[in-house]
Amino acid sequence: MEKSRKISKLCILCIVLGMLSVATIVTLWSIALTDSRVVTAPWDIYRLPDTLKPDHYKLTLWPRLTANEQGLYIFTGKSYVVFQCVKETDLILIHSNKLNYTKWEGGQLAKLTALGNITAPTIKSSWLKETTQYLVMQLNGYLTVGEFYQMDTEFVGELADDLSGFYRSEYEENEVKKVLATSQMHPTYTRKTFPCFDEPAMKAVFHITLLHPRGTVALSNSKQQFKSEAVSQTGFEPTKTMSTYLLALIVCDYAYISAQEGDILIRIWARRKAIGERHGEYALNLTGPILSFFEVYYNTSYPLAKSDQIALPDFYFGAMENWGLVTYRETNLLYDPLISSNSNKEKTATIIAHELAHMWFGNLVTLRWWNEVWLNEGFATYVSYLGADYAEPTWNVKDLIVLKDVHRVFAIDALASSHPLSSKENEIIKPEQISEQFDAISYSKGASVLRMLSDFLTEPVFVQGLSSYLHHFAYSNTVATDLWNHLQLAVDASGMELPSTVNDIMNRWVLQRGFPVITIDTANGHVSQEHFLLDPDSVGTVPPSEFKYEWIVPIKWMDAGVVQEEIWLLEKEASNKNLKSDQWVLANINVTGYYRVNYNIKNWERLLVQLSTDHQIIPVINRAQLVDDAFNLARAQLILTTLALNTTKYLSKEREYMPWESAMDNLDYFYLMFDRTGVYEAMQDYVRNLVTPLFLHFKSMTSNWTKVPEGHTDQYNQANAIRVACSTGLEECLNLTKGWYKQWMDNPDINPIHPNLRTAVYCSAIAAGGAVEWDFGWNMLKNATIATETDKLMSALACTKDKKLLNRYLEYTLDSDKIRKQDATSVIVYIANNLKGQTLAWEFVTQNWEYMFTHTFVSSKMESCFLFQLYTFKQENSDIGFGSGTMALEQAIERTKANIKWVDKNQKEVWDWFLSETE
Repeated sequence: MEKSRKISKLCILCIVLGMLSVATIVTLWSIALTDSRVVTAPWDIYRLPDTLKPDHYKLTLWPRLTANEQGLYIFTGKSYVVFQCVKETDLILIHSNKLNYTKWEGGQLAKLTALGNITAPTIKSSWLKETTQYLVMQLNGYLTVGEFYQMDTEFVGELADDLSGFYRSEYEENEVKKVLATSQMHPTYTRKTFPCFDEPAMKAVFHITLLHPRGTVALSNSKQQFKSEAVSQTGFEPTKTMSTYLLALIVCDYAYISAQEGDILIRIWARRKAIGERHGEYALNLTGPILSFFEVYYNTSYPLAKSDQIALPDFYFGAMENWGLVTYRETNLLYDPLISSNSNKEKTATIIAHELAHMWFGNLVTLRWWNEVWLNEGFATYVSYLGADYAEPTWNVKDLIVLKDVHRVFAIDALASSHPLSSKENEIIKPEQISEQFDAISYSKGASVLRMLSDFLTEPVFVQGLSSYLHHFAYSNTVATDLWNHLQLAVDASGMELPSTVNDIMNRWVLQRGFPVITIDTANGHVSQEHFLLDPDSVGTVPPSEFKYEWIVPIKWMDAGVVQEEIWLLEKEASNKNLKSDQWVLANINVTGYYRVNYNIKNWERLLVQLSTDHQIIPVINRAQLVDDAFNLARAQLILTTLALNTTKYLSKEREYMPWESAMDNLDYFYLMFDRTGVYEAMQDYVRNLVTPLFLHFKSMTSNWTKVPEGHTDQYNQANAIRVACSTGLEECLNLTKGWYKQWMDNPDINPIHPNLRTAVYCSAIAAGGAVEWDFGWNMLKNATIATETDKLMSALACTKDKKLLNRYLEYTLDSDKIRKQDATSVIVYIANNLKGQTLAWEFVTQNWEYMFTHTFVSSKMESCFLFQLYTFKQENSDIGFGSGTMALEQAIERTKANIKWVDKNQKEVWDWFLSETE
């Protein structure tokens, strides 16, 4: 019955689609017969016309930090913008969203004056266009080319708690509720704060004044210029010429700590209690060295007089690179060595480096439009590892880009529904389309491809071209080819020989989706490439590419551990006699190339032998690569699944973090696919046997868990050992974590669990316990004084196996007094990652989708929990929409189809393998 019912629904859908298609054809035919043409009004077009160019803004805002009689928090403002007419026009379009205007003479929404010796045309009519978010002014005459004009407005906006534009955030300190006003203008929310030309290329200078209650602090991008206590008015120096999305406005009752780095004033702002407990000191100590590093790296001085960084209780994104006033989630800026883990510390270092990298690349020089946001975010992601490595040289953090970005984005970019790094400008015009660009492709693939570029150019050549680019385009806008051209100049100056131009090489990686799998046959030296797709049956759904899904590929390789000369694959296939070998060959050394590698079966067997006999001959990054490549090649049906599983057998001897993390990431997929089958228990037995030596290794290294490993990644792997050992039921591990948690419950003021281990221990103890353990964790979460501890408990509470508790936790996400809006999505994803919570999370989301979509930010993070019924969900909620999660939903549907086919094909083979390995 179930199968036939599905077929009936599909038939109905096809009939409906067919009817719609006929209707569309008839409509188009009628239009053709009547030769009618639809003319789109300028205010119905999402992009600004090229008729006006802003010069500067004068903005005064007064946020009210107490509610009015209607219970609303508001801000009032008055502003003017001076702009130049560059093409004759009788129309002014300027962005505005959710603002109420005071009317001027004649009932108009603005006042227009000319600044030269001419008279400005009068305003014929003015109105707000909600769809395209414009304030529209139709004039009675034309503006004169070359002349400057001033447009004045006065307005009121809501200081809402929606985490966008000028908004409010609330927190408690010493049992007193406090309210602050802060901002998130990026990417298209400045228009919610005041009328402006809200596009990246519309750079201008901003003169800011903030009115605020006595005793509070006002902050903006520039240094304070004056402060009048009588009226609580703070004015700021004019900003540098910059884009609207980089503006920052804050009124708060915060404290700060400061330092001086040369001529640069550095300040870390946070809640008074956090500053008093010295939670900002690590960030302060990092900022100066990282700024100095980037000044050398870019060969360009820091452009501003100050560098403020502020931690906010409510902030949806991880951080925002506002020029001179960077905003962060508290978890990403504040660090307490007594409570925060080494993972928190690394996150703080890399995020600070990411945001400070933008001060030059993105702020000083800005991409012209959002279709190339990948270059801005991908670049900052890549060099964030360099900045953090400079500040913390013992961590070897540069290697971790392979796990955190390369492998992460491979999973998405291997889908037919992925997208190229760069799109055409006219394809990305609506605010929701712009928001969709800020995904893993832009950040992680962008970083991976730029890392590859830097590697094959060599860092000195890359940095020389980068410096030339920044100097040439300072305070202006660019497109990606401008960077390629400056890198080419550096290549030419160096005398380096490339197989083609930088532009030609990079176009293939930037303008087509996906990446190649390089196949090397060591029996004859044959090497080839093809577009790698997780679902080979989806190849017909991939749009055509002008480059025919071929790439110009740099290949670094070794023969039996000896590094060989780099080769380039310039076409679909080629032969290279050097690749013919009787020993093992390994390509893509340290995974500097953005591609996967497959081999003939004999070479795979030789690599497996090397792993089992002396795995340390193979570089640690490539040990992680071999596991990840093998599992994904198996999912794509390019090698046997048993071959992929065989790459994990040597792990009983492995002590390094990266191969273990790679293996567990891939085995977690098996857990997800087989959690309700007989495979699950056999897999648990295998993984438990595999991880026990690692668990005992760290028990010995730490003198029975009393010491902390010295190495940065050893600390990570210690937590991994406990997490995996406990989750697979190792009795000694379960007794350890339950004992630690019980000690804490008995004495809540003293937590005996080391910060590095808390995420793993909390999860294990709550999973093994019941309502008592869960309630204790919830109470500790509500009383936590630092956000990093809140995050650990937030994820651990989702580990319970009690469905009643999971349902209660899901309901909490609808109450911002219990779970902040910024955290609601994360909690749902945590629950969905619990095998007991998958169905509950799915039902909760489908039942509450309209509320979630309209009251909170819905992000692409949510798609990972939707593995079933996605088509129905998509159809039932199409009227509500999916916002910036639309692309993620399509990717989830594609992944689901591939997963179902993969499980049907591989379940018996996988079960037999695990049984044979645990007999």
